[in-house]
Amino acid sequence: MEKQKISGNAYDSKLLSRLAQYISPYKGAFWVSVILTILLAAVAPALPLLIEYTLDNYIFAGNKDGLSLMLILMLGLLIAQTIIRYFHTLMTNTLGQSVIRDIRIQVFNHITNLRLKYFDNTPIGRLITRTISDLETIANIFSEGLIQIIGDLLQLVVILGVMFYTDWKLTLIVLIPMPLMIAATYIFKEAMKSAFQSVRLWVSNLNTFLQEHITGMNLIQYFAREDQEMKKFRSINAEHRNAHIRANWYFSIFFPVLEIIVAVAIGLLVWYGSKQILANVISAGVVVAFIMYINMIFRPIRELIDKFNTLQMGMVSAERIFEVLDTDEFTPNQGDYKPENIQGEIEFKNVWFAYNDENWVLKDVSFHVKPGESLALVGATGAGKSSVINILSRFYEIQKGEILLDGRDIREFDLKYLRETISTVLQDVFLFSDSILNNINLNNPSIPKERIIDAAKKVGAYNFIQRLPGNFDYQVQERGATLSSGQAQLISFIRALVHEPKILILDEATSSIDTETEHLIQGAIDKLMKGRTSIVIAHRLSTIQKADQIIVLDKGEIKEKGNHRELLTLDGHYRKLYELQFNSTGIH
Repeated sequence: MEKQKISGNAYDSKLLSRLAQYISPYKGAFWVSVILTILLAAVAPALPLLIEYTLDNYIFAGNKDGLSLMLILMLGLLIAQTIIRYFHTLMTNTLGQSVIRDIRIQVFNHITNLRLKYFDNTPIGRLITRTISDLETIANIFSEGLIQIIGDLLQLVVILGVMFYTDWKLTLIVLIPMPLMIAATYIFKEAMKSAFQSVRLWVSNLNTFLQEHITGMNLIQYFAREDQEMKKFRSINAEHRNAHIRANWYFSIFFPVLEIIVAVAIGLLVWYGSKQILANVISAGVVVAFIMYINMIFRPIRELIDKFNTLQMGMVSAERIFEVLDTDEFTPNQGDYKPENIQGEIEFKNVWFAYNDENWVLKDVSFHVKPGESLALVGATGAGKSSVINILSRFYEIQKGEILLDGRDIREFDLKYLRETISTVLQDVFLFSDSILNNINLNNPSIPKERIIDAAKKVGAYNFIQRLPGNFDYQVQERGATLSSGQAQLISFIRALVHEPKILILDEATSSIDTETEHLIQGAIDKLMKGRTSIVIAHRLSTIQKADQIIVLDKGEIKEKGNHRELLTLDGHYRKLYELQFNSTGIH
């Protein structure tokens, strides 16, 4: 699970300056929001002033003539404030959502370009939290945080200025409880910093747990582990609940303390103001206006705390988001070689490869595949077969040696171009929640439907697709749950064929297919491999007997090399595998 490692400062100039860069395309909306914020602060004391003037000059003076006009002015002021607040809320929320849309696009684009090693060490649920939940929190910085804080501070300054101008002695009396409020606010701020970090941490852990366990639900049910996994979920969910309760507990203490402070301020106002009224120093209208001012002072302070927490939570999320954006786990793409034609000649020269440190998965591997030839890799699980194809497409980088394509180091090729020349059919077929058509062409508009239909016929999948509701428009459920493993595998063959690769890789491509389906597509595989350089990984030796070259790998080393008949005569590793699989069935 994710560990606590985010500082969570409520104000971080570096983070705010990075966030400010995303405002640049929306400067108009930002400055309109700022102007509306200033307007709201400017008109804040207008209503108490109007009420003070009305009380002193009309109601207490017994003058009814202008009272209606004053009421109309008050109503007009309220309407104006409402309209300004409406557009202020609209603009700040629009700004926030526009910014996170841009950041989310950048984050997704960044994630899709990270190399596979990053995903080996990073839970998917954590990335989902970053891309969705954390970004929504950042939006609140603009809609409820920074601009609102500026507005509340401006309102405080304006109101305090009017109060000091009206009666500075009365203002100082009212502000006597203010140091207590500042102390309570500071204590609350420090407590909430820790609480919000904990909330974000357990939101991420909960998302990670749910993503992993819903994806692996079949495994949980196969082994009847529902009760045990439920216990783990309850534990994580309890931590998530406790984090929220802890945050709410601080709120439940702080706001009653604020109410007590407000009550003390009003009590001091009534006590001192009454004496001043009796002494004819101030009017009753001033005391009534000051009661409204107190509420207008302490309400922004209460909201400032809430907005401060919003800003703090946004800073935590921003730090997490930029942590992802600053991840420099990219496959170096310094090559720019894009030849018009690829012949498909592959050569490994003394290749050493390890996923971590020097735990070598491939040790001094060398082989040569001529254009149009087929190479088969066999060996026990963990021998390094899949690693060969991973480094050929540069999903991982080798530590020693060279990999050549048509006589040139693969690092000299443009990375996107290199991968477009290779089509891979994997054992574990992944299908998106989309139509069969889009799962085949991967939303590439340059692939015509006629080519897809032709490929489906060659692979032998056309008839079963035609029987599905909607044919090629049939909506495949998540990970192809509504199709059999054989049907999903057939779709992956069509996918490989329509992209017209120069190099074809079949990684245990027939291991999930029953014998009948295997016979169905064996001819299609032969057609698919014809004229293309092919690398085949298979446990079933029956699928690779026609290969031009077979390499036997064991613990990352090449033990034997040759064609089917040559390897049988060596009476070594390959023959043992062959006898293990076929002698009992009489295959020769």
